[in-house]
Amino acid sequence: MNTRRIGTRAVHAGAGLDPASGAHSTPIVQTSTFGYGTFARGERLFAGEEEGYVYSRVGNPTVATFERAVADLEGAEAGLGFSSGMAAISALCMTVLQPGDQVAYLGPLYGGSEGLFYHVLQRFGVEIRSLDDGDLSAGLDPATRLVYLETPTNPTLELHDLRAAADAAHSVLALCVVDNTFSTPLLTRPIEHGVDVVVHSATKYLGGHGDALGGVLTGPAELLGQVRMEGLRHFGAALGPLEAFLFLRGIKTLLLRIERHCANARLVAHALREHPAVARVYWPGFEDHPRHELARRQMADFGGMVTLELHGGRNAAERFLDRLELFTQAVSLGDVESLATHPATTTHQLLDPELRHSEGVTDGLVRLSVGIEDPEDLIDDLAAALEPQAAPGR
Repeated sequence: MNTRRIGTRAVHAGAGLDPASGAHSTPIVQTSTFGYGTFARGERLFAGEEEGYVYSRVGNPTVATFERAVADLEGAEAGLGFSSGMAAISALCMTVLQPGDQVAYLGPLYGGSEGLFYHVLQRFGVEIRSLDDGDLSAGLDPATRLVYLETPTNPTLELHDLRAAADAAHSVLALCVVDNTFSTPLLTRPIEHGVDVVVHSATKYLGGHGDALGGVLTGPAELLGQVRMEGLRHFGAALGPLEAFLFLRGIKTLLLRIERHCANARLVAHALREHPAVARVYWPGFEDHPRHELARRQMADFGGMVTLELHGGRNAAERFLDRLELFTQAVSLGDVESLATHPATTTHQLLDPELRHSEGVTDGLVRLSVGIEDPEDLIDDLAAALEPQAAPGR
């Protein structure tokens, strides 16, 4: 177990000098295939009986360094990289689930995750059950194979008790899986709370610069070995070595960026809360947030995401978003640049409208990914966009 502090681990985790060349920066091993030497060794490698590389769809040295780095930060036995966060979630589900199993989740979730559950897994005979914290234990049964949640939730920044979710899952011998993309391992480490598998869209804060797409699972080595040999090998959503290199570079500055994201989000959240055009601000750092004390226990800080509900619904949201200048209208999050999106018409558009509204994804909801710019400029940009007489492209 690595006993160094998390900021030091972010700089050094997974890497070290390249044994072949002594390179200080992790080399990009840009190859599709690897020679395995002998007939017998090739058979062992393809059977998973010996560690090594045969084909970059299944494993690559640059990707392996990234996998070790995230596993180190999460305190997990192993990591497994993918071409996107959704690829990671899908590969896990396709490996551990079969017809007749049940997935229970605590919402709201990212629209892509709920879409996978309802539009794909249900077609293959997997039951999907949406539960609240209060009825979690009663809502699980022997068919439950996987309990899934996010921390905090996307986009309403709710908090669920990770220990309670893990205990409930384990009571029926199910896996507890947590998407930790919003928090990153610098703010929350779900495995320390009993969670089995942690998911990240590495595209977001781990990369941090909006220039690479990828995902990663961390958890037990035996389970992730199964996912590698089934969910990754059969479905083929492999992380490329260049993307892995970019994520490794991003992780080295993760502590500095997260500190700035959190500090800026705090100022933005408090400024928005005072504006008369804003009906509500979602941010777990507010002392009157319904799960503030839980956030204090589970998070080192309150993150770089802020969500607001505008008076006036969809029209107000459209007007506000079209007037922003520093906040780019775009999906994704965790970039050094600030982003803004309207979940109901973007990330959560494909969900059933009734389900979407029941989870708080209303027509007036806007999600902000607060970047690392000067906070005064961000606040000025938001205030100008909220002014009733502001003109587009002011």
